[in-house]
Amino acid sequence: MKLTDMRPNNKALIALLLFIFIITAIATTTPPEDGEHYTNLKVLPKKISNEEMESVMYIIDKQLGVNCVYCHVPKKDVFPKRMDFASDEKPEKKIAREMLKMTIRLNRKYFNASDDLQAIRKPKMWCKTCHRGYPVPPGTP
Repeated sequence: MKLTDMRPNNKALIALLLFIFIITAIATTTPPEDGEHYTNLKVLPKKISNEEMESVMYIIDKQLGVNCVYCHVPKKDVFPKRMDFASDEKPEKKIAREMLKMTIRLNRKYFNASDDLQAIRKPKMWCKTCHRGYPVPPGTP
C-alpha cells in the first residue's frame, strides 16, 4: 500500500504523530543558559557568554601561536576524544590564568576598564603586547 492510497484520516494521524514527536524532542532538549555550563572558571566571569568565551580562547590561541592542547588535556576514556576544559592538569593553564589576571589588572588600572568583563571585551593590553605570537614572550629566559 502506498502513502497516496491511504485514507485522509490515516495521513492526518501520521502528521499528528510526527508533530507530537518533533515537539517532544524539542521540549526535552533545552540548551544550557549562557555561562551556566562552564565549570572551574577562576579568572573569567562566571556569567561569560558562549560568544565571549570563544572569542577569548580564539584570541589567546592566535596571539600566542598555540591551540587548545597547549593548555587543555583530552578527556580520558571518552571516544571520540574531546577536550577536558575544566581540568587543571597542565601547568600552562595555571600560567595562562595568572597572565590573564595580570592583563585584566593592567587594563583596569592603566586603561580605565570599568570591570573585569570590559577589560576582556575591549582590552588595550592583551597577550600580543608581550608574546607577539609566541607561547613564551621573546627574550624571556
